[in-house]
Amino acid sequence: MKNPRYITSIEDLPGIPGEEKKRLAEVTKKFAFRTNEYYASLIDWNDPEDPIRKIIIPDPRELEEWGALDPSNEKDYTVAPGVQHKYRETALFLTLDVCGGFCRFCFRKRLFMKRADEIAHDLSAGIDYVRQHPEITNVLLTGGDSLLLATRRLERIISQIREIDHVQIIRIGSKMAAFNPYRILNDPDLPRLIKTYSTPEKKIYLMAHFNHPRELTPQAIDALEVLRDAGAIVVNQTPLLRGINSDPAQLTELFKKLSFIGVPPYYVFQCRPTIGNSLFGMPVEESYLVFEKARASCSGLAKRARFVISHASGKIEVVGKTDTATYFKYHQAADPRDIGRFLAFKSNPEAFWFDDYTDLLEDSRVFSDEDEQFPAFPSGRQIPNDTQAAG
Repeated sequence: MKNPRYITSIEDLPGIPGEEKKRLAEVTKKFAFRTNEYYASLIDWNDPEDPIRKIIIPDPRELEEWGALDPSNEKDYTVAPGVQHKYRETALFLTLDVCGGFCRFCFRKRLFMKRADEIAHDLSAGIDYVRQHPEITNVLLTGGDSLLLATRRLERIISQIREIDHVQIIRIGSKMAAFNPYRILNDPDLPRLIKTYSTPEKKIYLMAHFNHPRELTPQAIDALEVLRDAGAIVVNQTPLLRGINSDPAQLTELFKKLSFIGVPPYYVFQCRPTIGNSLFGMPVEESYLVFEKARASCSGLAKRARFVISHASGKIEVVGKTDTATYFKYHQAADPRDIGRFLAFKSNPEAFWFDDYTDLLEDSRVFSDEDEQFPAFPSGRQIPNDTQAAG
């Protein structure tokens, strides 16, 4: 197939009635819309609850007052134009100033509305920052979607990062294998790039974003295989989304299909309370039960994902619940002393985010403030005061 035609106007979608197009046009005035012929063909237009439709087609409920533009306070960790340094070992590059518009539940809508200052056309200052911080062993290229970049531009970025000895892993965050696998299948320069810069000792990882098992088409699987044959390691992450993968059977099928094709499930995220995301949000404890029920039907190879809240203070794993309590552990943290920190809160079935838990029952740390292995502020980077966890 040739590269599918991109669609940026609701008017160009024949599966939507005229009156509905008028309502949806109001949504696209605020939040960008973008799809393509391939991805639109996955939609069952006779089913108004079709999960692929929900992923990509605007919904008037996006205009409801709910959430924040930056619920994880990413702006507080911006250390250079287009670069965030939240976790000691990882720098995040926002590589794109054009909205992918793929997902209605995007948590970085602000970048294409009012927060353009967080993105840089020129990443040289960020590359210099990484060069000066030897604790950074991982660089994540994201956006937007990194594979919306021309391969030539992507290679310019990756080649400069590869010149930094202490950077071992480069991650490419992209939904492109699900959204438009022909971007990968029809570009021989992309696997050549992967083969050049993903070496036996310093790998490139593709952080794929498959949200529903129906996205794992033969074309998508072929695209993943092209990248793996070139030397990339492929893993998958997804938020848990009402109406898309909130049925444990659907999530089980996604985990199983990913394991069958050799793509480990990596993270399942609690849907961030971002403006426009009210229709996708689920209470934390409901999400946790869906996650655990899905994993219960999988083999060990398919149940490797962790269910986390990507909070301002770190990735907080939801590790268990009883009738009266919910238990959390810092899987990753802005302050390294919080890594492994265990917190128990009184159960709150109405909580959509970690901040909604206020009745702390137990709080314990593995590392003390004096533990030299985990310095509080790596290489002088300051942690914002308002990102400290409850307790």
